[in-house]
Order: sequence, then C-alpha cells, then structure tokens
Amino acid sequence: MILGIDTSNYTTSLCLVNANGAIVREERQLLQVDRGARGLQQSEALFQHVKNLPLLMEKIGNLRELQAVCVSTRPRPAEGSYMPVFLAGEGLAKSISAALQIPFYETSHQEGHIAAGEATVFDGAAGEATDSSGSAPLADSPEFLAIHLSGGTSDLLRVKRHPVGYQIEPMGSSVDLHAGQFVDRIGVALGLPFPAGPHLEKLASFAHENSSVRLPSPVIERFNWSFAGPETAADRLIAAGADKAAVARAVEACIAKGLEKVIRNAMEETNLQNVLIVGGVAANLYIRKRLQRRLEHPAVKARLFFAEPRYSTDNAFGVARIGLSIRQTLLSNR
Repeated sequence: MILGIDTSNYTTSLCLVNANGAIVREERQLLQVDRGARGLQQSEALFQHVKNLPLLMEKIGNLRELQAVCVSTRPRPAEGSYMPVFLAGEGLAKSISAALQIPFYETSHQEGHIAAGEATVFDGAAGEATDSSGSAPLADSPEFLAIHLSGGTSDLLRVKRHPVGYQIEPMGSSVDLHAGQFVDRIGVALGLPFPAGPHLEKLASFAHENSSVRLPSPVIERFNWSFAGPETAADRLIAAGADKAAVARAVEACIAKGLEKVIRNAMEETNLQNVLIVGGVAANLYIRKRLQRRLEHPAVKARLFFAEPRYSTDNAFGVARIGLSIRQTLLSNR
C-alpha cells in the first residue's frame, strides 16, 4: 500500500491506497478558523497541521503493508513554489520513510488535485473516465487543459500526462485574488462561516431566477483573471443592502462567466477540447452546470471533466495515486 499526505492551507489529509489505486482508508480534518476571520496565517495553519497529523495517523491504523509514502511538498510543480504549511506533511512523511525503511516520494499539491480529478471522473458502469455527457474518455488524451480553482490557486494549465505525474505548462492565472479567496471574502462579508464555499452555494440557491444583481467580468486578458474588481463591486452591493442570496448567486455567475471565456480562449489557442476542472471552487454545482450548458454546446465542442465534489476539495487521494505511479514505474524499470 501507498500512503499519501497533503497539508494544504485549510485541510490536513491522509489517504492509504492499495496496489490498484483504490482507497483503503482516508482521513481529513479541516483547520479551524474563528468566526468572522478571512483565513489563517501560515504559522497558525502549520501549528494546526502538526496537531492534526498524529490524530489522523491513529485513525489510519496499521501500516505493516506500507511500501512507500508520498507527500505534497509545495503548491505547484514550479521553481520557487513554497508555502510553510507543507513542511508538516513533509516532516511526517520523511519520518515514516526513515522508521520503516521505505521509499519517500514527493509531488505538488496541484498535481495531487489533477490526479484526484482524473481518478474520480470514472463512470462506474463504463469503467472509464467520461465527460459530463457520458462520452469521450479523458484517459485517451495524453494532453488536456486543466483549471485549478481554490483558495490559493486560480490557474489555467496545459497538461501532458507522464507515467510518474504530469508536465504542466502554466497558461494563465489570477493577478490578485484567487477564486476561492473571492468566494471566502464575500461569504464572510455576507455573515457566512469560513471556508465559505458550501455556505455561499446554499445561500445562492435561494436567489430569484430573474435577479438583476450582476458583477463585472473577472477576465482582464485572454488567459488571466482579476477578482479584485468583482470583490469591490460585491462589497458595495452588500453595503447598499442588496439581497444576500442575489449577491451570492452573482459571485457564482461571475466566476462561471470568467471560466467560460478563458476556456474558450485556451481551446482556440491549443486546439485541445478536453478540460479537467479541479479545486474546491470546482465543487460548486451551479458553476459546473453553467459551464456544461455553455461549453458542451455543439457550437463549442468542449469536453468538460469534473472530479467528484468530495475530491474537488483538498485531499490526499491524488497524492497517494501519484506515489503509486512512481512506485510501479520504478519497479517496472528495474
């Protein structure tokens, strides 16, 4: 078995997979954020991970059959990519490796999201990854577009699959706030708990279908977003007493419109039609359905792939799957 460890900014995650890549045991713990706060400092997040990891390891249980441990040690697979929170998971992984005399592998948080996304878009009946229309297996594509949307990332990526991970070419990103930060900041301003994603989605479901509340587009260039302007506009609406549900729905619509425009531009640039969308914001069902309706239209011909909502949010499943791929590739090359 392979153990995956991920210590992102707001979730401590462990996942044990078997030789087939199936989950044997999985444990997660959200970090605690005070009511009304808009996040955690890295030092506090790191401290909470250090406290959570031993408790989650107890729940994972016996590791006698463990053959390797894989951990996310950085946000992205790019030079200079660093966040202190990943030191907690890295330290535990290296300790397990040394104590049990098993291999230590590392990957990035972003690659873990992509791997979890690929693994959980599988159709149970067909046994293959399918888009939302039930066709076009993602596994048939050695190259595809990916969107990674979370509290710390809003990236458009060109991805090539390799036996031990991915070659990732950044195409675009947010120049200020990330999509998840936008959701969380407006959610907190609306009086919702942090992280605000699921709460904002629930609130938005009460919005009137014909609401006139709108926010400006976040797209500032072909492949780049800016959520600072929409955040300011949303804050003004809240201060003016706008309907809270309408503001929440406007936030969802703003993100969806921006994604649609950027994906269309990327498809035009690359001639790639398969698009994998991962990260906590990608769990929002309104955003998913809007993108499916607009981009899977015969005139556009995009093929959208979404992870199961549970594996859109931060998790160690993808990290464990990457560790398994590394292990199997190394053994086959002996």
